[in-house]
Amino acid sequence: MESGSSPIGRFARRPYAGSVSRIFAALAAGLLAAAIPVAMPSATADSGLDRFYGQHLEWKSCDDPGLDKAGAQCADVTVPLNYAQPQGKTITVAISRLAADPATRRGVLLSNPGGPGGPGLDMTVELGKAMTPRVRASYDLIGMDPRGIGRSSVVNCHWPRGFGLQSAGPTLASYAESVAAQADLAARCFAAEGERIRYITTRNTARDMDVIRGALGAERINYFGVSYGTYLGAVYTQMFPDRSDRIVLDSSVDPDRYAAGDNSQMGPANEAAFDLWAGWAAEHDGDYHLGTTVEQVRGFVADLLRRAAASPIRVGRLSIGVHDLPVVLFQQLNDPRNYHALAETVRRFADAADGKPVTLAPGLTDMLTQLLNAEPTDLSPQTAVMCGDVEADRDPQSYWRTIESVRATQPLFGAFVNNITPCAFWAAPIEPKTVIDNSVPALIVQSTGDTRTAYAGAQAMHRDLKASRMVTLQDVAVHGLFANYPAPCVDNAVNTYFATGALPATDTTCTG
Repeated sequence: MESGSSPIGRFARRPYAGSVSRIFAALAAGLLAAAIPVAMPSATADSGLDRFYGQHLEWKSCDDPGLDKAGAQCADVTVPLNYAQPQGKTITVAISRLAADPATRRGVLLSNPGGPGGPGLDMTVELGKAMTPRVRASYDLIGMDPRGIGRSSVVNCHWPRGFGLQSAGPTLASYAESVAAQADLAARCFAAEGERIRYITTRNTARDMDVIRGALGAERINYFGVSYGTYLGAVYTQMFPDRSDRIVLDSSVDPDRYAAGDNSQMGPANEAAFDLWAGWAAEHDGDYHLGTTVEQVRGFVADLLRRAAASPIRVGRLSIGVHDLPVVLFQQLNDPRNYHALAETVRRFADAADGKPVTLAPGLTDMLTQLLNAEPTDLSPQTAVMCGDVEADRDPQSYWRTIESVRATQPLFGAFVNNITPCAFWAAPIEPKTVIDNSVPALIVQSTGDTRTAYAGAQAMHRDLKASRMVTLQDVAVHGLFANYPAPCVDNAVNTYFATGALPATDTTCTG
């Protein structure tokens, strides 16, 4: 990664030398001092907000082909940057609306596609297609680009790479590179955004949702959230229980371990999903030549990682190094329908490492371009939300100890999901982490093999939302179910709940 001109960047280019303790001490002291501004008082007050709740929304064309074709309208909602200072600076949150049938309308249904950092204006289009006619006619479907994201007042840290998370690599030297790179990303965010970035948080997005509710004239909101969107929905129920109506959480994060702890749960899930894919690839060895057994396919990919560590794999103008390759594997391992695409990716990377001319599929090229080159934009809003929500461990040595402890059982993904992030070099959050513990009714749907939000996390969400019911899709390694993966039991449960408000009598398990 090309470093900037800051002291952090210069450190990243220094040769590795000295004892482990001295290296980590220098990183922890120097990088924290460079990246963390003075913490501000907590923002907890919630008053003087009438002008936001009562604002008039000006609906207009969305200027988006998918939304415009579906008949959606869009508007900007003005909200405080800091809810503790409602007379201070304001920002805007972009929303979309697909109207209900006026004859059968029962309310508004907000949604979030996850991330954090995922723009959600157009999520309503596919969501509506998965609904029964009765359900679709009952709700104004409200999409939202959360604060800091998409068409809302956006965060832009001007990163040299698109994705903040990366693998630590195989050695202490590669980990030192990663620590310096992550600290550099954090420093860039505060240099570009200043104090504003500290208010891009889940609690503030939940407050924005309630302002949207008020501006739409709704007494309560219905909600559908996927992945991180489940955490956002749960936080809303905790902060605004009396304004929460029918809540569906699809592929849930673990609210107790949200942020870095939630990432670590992805390690075992992805290693297991990799073995499923490796078994499929072994059956298709005639097409991809990766090996005829799971062990051979694992060995092939492990060798590819070693080669990337020795010399980054060049594909056109892109360079895939040891910090990046596990991320690419992770990105394509979230759905069994992607098995062929992942096999094609591994095959072409191996060919490129052999010096053969390689052309990548357009979708993979686009993903790698954003991951490695921050085009068309970086994903720093995702980092802003996670770092602003929960204070991370600031000791680089502790991350390294964890990585080393899981290498034997998580050889491909342990150094990725347990790696240090920019949050270790972030300013302290302006508010404490939200503790989820309430009895707001909710429907949780989850696959047992989910590679992004592990099944144990959904079980924790179920325990914390004490009036919830859970529908489990057994033995499928997929992330995101409703409106994404064909599972009639899940679709029926979601549509029934939105139609009638009746949760399943008991938790249920079904197969795809």
